Amino acid sequence: MAFKYKQVILVRTDIEMSKGKLAVQVAHASVSALMEALKHRREWVEEWLGEGQKKVVLKVSNLRELMSFYEEAVRSGLPASLISDAGLTELPEGTITAVGIGPAPEDLVDKITGALKLL
Repeated sequence: MAFKYKQVILVRTDIEMSKGKLAVQVAHASVSALMEALKHRREWVEEWLGEGQKKVVLKVSNLRELMSFYEEAVRSGLPASLISDAGLTELPEGTITAVGIGPAPEDLVDKITGALKLL
C-alpha cells in the first residue's frame, strides 16, 4: 500500500531519557500534532486515519536543530507541536524533547524532514 499522508516525530538525541520516557514523549508529540491538525486540516487527518496512521520517528542532534525543523514546518503551514516536559520524573521542567509534524501529505513532510535518520 502506498501512503499519501504521514506524521513524523522528531526526538532530540542530546538528552538522556529512559526508553519509557522516550516513548511517552513520542506519544505526546503524536497526539499533540494530531490535535493541531484537527483544528486546521481535518481532511488530512481523515485521509491519514483511513490509510492506517503512518508514523515515523526521526532523530535530531540538539535543541537548535529541533527548533529549526519545528519553525520550518510551521512556516510551511504544516500542523506541528513542540513538546516540553512537565519535569515530574527524569528531566527538568520545560525541557523541550520532541516535535510532532503532521499528519500531512507525505511529500510536504519529506521536503522538511526527508534527510533525517530514523531514531
